[in-house]
Amino acid sequence: MKYQYLGSSSLRVSKVALGLMRISDKTHDEAKIIIKTALDAGINFFDHADIYGNGKSEIVFAKAMEELNIPRESYILQSKVGIRPGIAYDFSKEHILASVDKILERLNTTYLDSLLLHRPDMLWEPEEIKEAFVELKESGKVRYFGVSNMNQFQVSYLQSKLDFPLIANQLQYSIMHADMSSTNVFVNTNLKQDGFNSIGILDYMREHNITIQAWSPFQYGRYEGVYIDNPKFPELNKKLDELAKKHNTTKTTLAVAWILRHPAKMQVLVGSMTPSRIKECANAVNINLTKEEWYEIYFAAGNKIL
Repeated sequence: MKYQYLGSSSLRVSKVALGLMRISDKTHDEAKIIIKTALDAGINFFDHADIYGNGKSEIVFAKAMEELNIPRESYILQSKVGIRPGIAYDFSKEHILASVDKILERLNTTYLDSLLLHRPDMLWEPEEIKEAFVELKESGKVRYFGVSNMNQFQVSYLQSKLDFPLIANQLQYSIMHADMSSTNVFVNTNLKQDGFNSIGILDYMREHNITIQAWSPFQYGRYEGVYIDNPKFPELNKKLDELAKKHNTTKTTLAVAWILRHPAKMQVLVGSMTPSRIKECANAVNINLTKEEWYEIYFAAGNKIL
């Protein structure tokens, strides 16, 4: 099944979504091919942020959609606000409202299906965020709300001020960034495991029906590069090769399928602007890894348990 519901919303979304951080560098013709490839592959969810290309990504996307003549109701639009270049972060009501108006103008639409707060503002005031969210919801400019890169305590605090549920949390998760899973194994031990900042996040999101949108599914480290076909990771690539042949697929598809195999029902955000790779990513919904295969890949990447 290619689709699922996002959090507790009525948004029926593709399990694989397309992140459009890099589309600002594409021509209109290239952008049309990228978007058409995604739509044809069953991807109906497009993720933006106001800082992507300093807003140009949204403009390029909107122009491509117009030329493709794609009905607005046939796809899901999400964008993010809160990062202010040269300042840091800003979750003020004024900034949120002004940012959304600019996003809607660039995307040439009257509403966003989903709006996320991009990265935590250290000076945030949840009551002020609530005022902004309520105004956006009542005006019809935003249907649903979520967060990005927040831990369970931040999410819980913000949710306590809202009268409607947060539906998504955009977090990094992948074969090479499995901290949210790994830290659970080290509970009640004196062993130190990398990923301390991820303790408890995954299970909290599952408990409260908040969809984890997994970003950077192919990166290792902070932003050091991709792990697929990287000679730094021979054991992982050997295992991916073996299982790719077994499932008659590619390593890229398996990397996405590994995330989708998790019972948390995550949504995978892929940022590739290469049509062939977009197809590979979308095909992950057709791969059913066993529990044994999931763990084999986990261990091959150097992840540990007790």
